[in-house]
Amino acid sequence: MAGLPIVGVDIPDPAVSQTAHVPKPAWLRVKAPGSGKTSELRALLAERRLHTVCSSAACPNMGECWSAGTATFMILGNECTRACRFCDVKTAARPNPVDLDEPERMAEASALMGLKHVVITSVARDDLDDGGARHFARCLRAVRARLPDVTLEVLTPDFLGSEASISTVLEALLEGGRPAVFNHNVETSERLTPKIRSGAVYRRSLEVLQKAKRLRPEVRTKTGMMLGLGETDDEVIQTIRDARAYDVDILTLGQYLRPSSWNHEVMRYVPPEQFNEFAAFARTLGFAHVEAGPLVRSSYHAERGVG
Repeated sequence: MAGLPIVGVDIPDPAVSQTAHVPKPAWLRVKAPGSGKTSELRALLAERRLHTVCSSAACPNMGECWSAGTATFMILGNECTRACRFCDVKTAARPNPVDLDEPERMAEASALMGLKHVVITSVARDDLDDGGARHFARCLRAVRARLPDVTLEVLTPDFLGSEASISTVLEALLEGGRPAVFNHNVETSERLTPKIRSGAVYRRSLEVLQKAKRLRPEVRTKTGMMLGLGETDDEVIQTIRDARAYDVDILTLGQYLRPSSWNHEVMRYVPPEQFNEFAAFARTLGFAHVEAGPLVRSSYHAERGVG
């Protein structure tokens, strides 16, 4: 029978959506964050004109993370100079000027929220000469001045690979001598990066993480990948291998969900068992911490990875 064509077998093509007309599977159906304390914190953030990824992205883990004392602030405005196909943030070639009062408002809100672990991320600001690195540093120093015992994490853009910008952020991140995390997400496989990530280069993203580790070996480096954008299982495995080869310590894997009709389609829903298998493989490579599952987001239980 060898050499005869195989007939009557459907082999799913990762480039063709397998989710058309298929409702979200049960493992993705979760209760929305409750009222009470969560509503109070939302009002606090609105009053201080602060953006959190938690509420902006309607993250299903918001209440859980806030209760654990972790929140993710998005700085440098809500307009991005890039237009990634997975992201719902507005795009602008010239976003609004940097808000120099933002660091103090963020520090005050962090204290009022009783946070123990603060994650600071941002839109891409390719219009700024340092990509926003100095503003990251101002925010980090303001939070630490108000909460000296807090642990800190940044989730940065790629700064176009600028070592000077990476160094500026690292210096402020590690100033207090506390454990800290430097995160930059590869988001997807190398093959899909040009299609999914506006202005990004897969190897440049990995080099950003490697530079951070080389500049300050004491920092824990972290990256994340979304599944369901059209990648194959083999590409997931290769991306995990690449991350570890570039000295990444912490890995997150989660399910991509389409935020709008403009954004890239969901090509498949990855079951929890498959996430568990990817996580088990990653641990064999020596990652210090792995979070993997359909509802995992980049900052999900971020405090666990600090060490």
